Amino acid sequence: MKIPKHVGIIMDGNGRWAKQRGLKRTMGHERGAKVAEDVIQWASDLGIRYLTLYSFSTENWKRPKEEVSFLFSLMVRYLESRLNKIIRENVRVRFTGRIEELPQEVFDVCKRIEEKSKNNSKIDVILAVNYGGRREIVDAVNKIISKGIKEIDIKDISNNLYLPDVPDPELIIRTSGEIRISNFLLWQIAYSELYFTDTLWPDFTKDDLIKAIENYSNRERRFGSISSDEGSEK
Repeated sequence: MKIPKHVGIIMDGNGRWAKQRGLKRTMGHERGAKVAEDVIQWASDLGIRYLTLYSFSTENWKRPKEEVSFLFSLMVRYLESRLNKIIRENVRVRFTGRIEELPQEVFDVCKRIEEKSKNNSKIDVILAVNYGGRREIVDAVNKIISKGIKEIDIKDISNNLYLPDVPDPELIIRTSGEIRISNFLLWQIAYSELYFTDTLWPDFTKDDLIKAIENYSNRERRFGSISSDEGSEK
């Protein structure tokens, strides 16, 4: 099985999972957070080097204030309570998105976790928080303009993204049966393999992750060239 270096996951379906069980949406988010923790462990064990989890988008601010507040308190609680485990298991936690616009307590926790785990090297877990792909591209362009660059090329954009040192993901997984990208890593996924599953995020298992990677392994990544069985052009 060919293991991708970087996997991105759009974690979708917490609300529907809770609704199907007659539970509050917050219970779906609680369960989803536990699955995210498990996926980090599975990814690390499999040898995945970078794992980006779509945790809170720029559009998620449209949700009820109570739910938004719960999501942030859940994130803070999880990060703080798992800090020792993060360090012990050599996990580096990073954030992508406009985290400076988050509530102060959330921002402070994000920066503290980043600092505490910055020397860890087994797996980089990147949490996309207050993240939007279009916003990232606009921010990159504005950063380039501020440097006085007149003519922009592809490398200029790539080098001015939120985390320019992180390689583009080879595989993007989306749960819950939705077949769309939802403004996630728009620049970086130009040649990513896309995998969609009907499984709701709180039901996502290690077998589901392995199935996605096996599916990826069986694809031929051509990056615009022809396939190997068609021969080669001179």
